[in-house]
Amino acid sequence: MVAKIFKPAKSAMQSGVANTNYWIMELGYSMAKTIDPLMGWTGSKDTREQIQIKFDTEQAAVNFAKDHGIAFTVQKPNLRKHIVRENGYGENFKFDKKMPWTH
Repeated sequence: MVAKIFKPAKSAMQSGVANTNYWIMELGYSMAKTIDPLMGWTGSKDTREQIQIKFDTEQAAVNFAKDHGIAFTVQKPNLRKHIVRENGYGENFKFDKKMPWTH
């Protein structure tokens, strides 16, 4: 069983980056998945695959895994480049505008 340590990506449903300021450790699968004969769903009797442990830093997650003897891999996050434009959308609501707003 190998744990995966990663920083979650931002939600595709929002432009904000909430819930991305922590690291998650997920335990890997230790049992093979089976197909339910009646419904055809894929499942397992191993409940450890449902566990997600949150940490404030990557190093805290790594230390936890080492202290408990859990093999792990770390996935580095893809850093997002912020787009800041001069006279962007926020300029429309600026209190001390130099030019009056027109249509």
